[in-house]
Amino acid sequence: MSLSAACALAPNLNYRQRDPEAEAAALDRLAIWAGRYTPSVSLQPPSGLLLEVEGSLALLGGIKRILESIRHDLAEMGYTCMLGCAPTASAAWLLARGGSRKIVPCKRMIASEISPLPVAALDCSHKTLETLRAVGVQSIGGLLKLPRDGVARRFGQDLLDQIDRAMGKLPEARRFHIPPSSFAAELELGADVTHVEALLFAAKRLLIQMAGYLGSRCAGIHRYTLTLVHEGAPPTRMQIELVAPTREAAQFITLVRDRLAASALIAPVQAMRIEAGEILALAGDTRDLFQEQTGVSGDWETLVNRLCARLGKHAVQGLSPRAEHRPEHAWRAMPPGARAGTAPRAPRPLWLLEQPRPLKEAASRPHYQDGPLALIAGPERIESGWWDGADIKRDYFIAETTTHSTLWIYRERLQAGGWYLHGIFG
Repeated sequence: MSLSAACALAPNLNYRQRDPEAEAAALDRLAIWAGRYTPSVSLQPPSGLLLEVEGSLALLGGIKRILESIRHDLAEMGYTCMLGCAPTASAAWLLARGGSRKIVPCKRMIASEISPLPVAALDCSHKTLETLRAVGVQSIGGLLKLPRDGVARRFGQDLLDQIDRAMGKLPEARRFHIPPSSFAAELELGADVTHVEALLFAAKRLLIQMAGYLGSRCAGIHRYTLTLVHEGAPPTRMQIELVAPTREAAQFITLVRDRLAASALIAPVQAMRIEAGEILALAGDTRDLFQEQTGVSGDWETLVNRLCARLGKHAVQGLSPRAEHRPEHAWRAMPPGARAGTAPRAPRPLWLLEQPRPLKEAASRPHYQDGPLALIAGPERIESGWWDGADIKRDYFIAETTTHSTLWIYRERLQAGGWYLHGIFG
């Protein structure tokens, strides 16, 4: 009905004008996301996508798993969908428009599966639909029973060509969508948003699309930028960095949730934009040969990513060995995930005391907690640091306590000598 008629029936009707450009941009972003399932994606404006997935069946676990994944991802992005699956693109499109959930496995079954579909599934004018209903044709099967010459004269050849293409009698050439070389997507919000939960829902749509884009290129990213657009205030830009390249949507969403929770909005948000950083080639995960193994390591990368998102990247550091003999200077701080240097070959304790602790000496033997220490390895002589005024001359030993703990101790060869505890092995 017309807008005026609708407003007369519902005076409080909340309506909005369609935005064809925004719809086309949304369809284009979905085509980029769909590249994770197949590189052969074509647009069916204004609201459809066609995916040729035959080459991806073995890789992605079969057609049922692909359809389930598509439904799940679209629901996570806030979209509803109707899916059709058939050997030809036009038949799949008719099944989707007709609301059929059947999977047609071969061409000889197409005719029987599309016959019950309503004629409204065909791409034809409203006048054509009214005329077909006036003569008692409600389904595609009923249309096929009419004489082809009469249908072509009255409704045009295109109506029959649609059905012939669906059944594979006519070829159909399609232009595949070409994804961009980098990812950047923007989403205008329906209203000014002041709550983090609503922002996360909107961001999830863009992040899942970014994960699909990266999957289509077998790539990952080290960082991405989330920009919040405000009215009357400068945009808020959040640089989110990851320890290692990834393309997992779950990690992207978790990091944005933590970052938004730790940030205060300076003004209501009208739109948001996500831009991917440098695109890096990323191989798939290596699976275990024996799935029943019991030892499962923690996902340290996810933990470090979340800590950086909540505390800031400068609050989380890694450690790396340094080419230095003096234990106090043999390490340095580094960004998490960066390549570490080479550790010394000699055994070193995991726990190094910030300041060496003096030990008692009795009968020429060092004592710890009122018990003598047994020297089980050493000495390892370290003489270094004369060039910067912090030189040391020490003989290091590995010692065992009466309770069988292992310590790292040394005997000072400068000044008055003496024994010192410098580290604990465990």
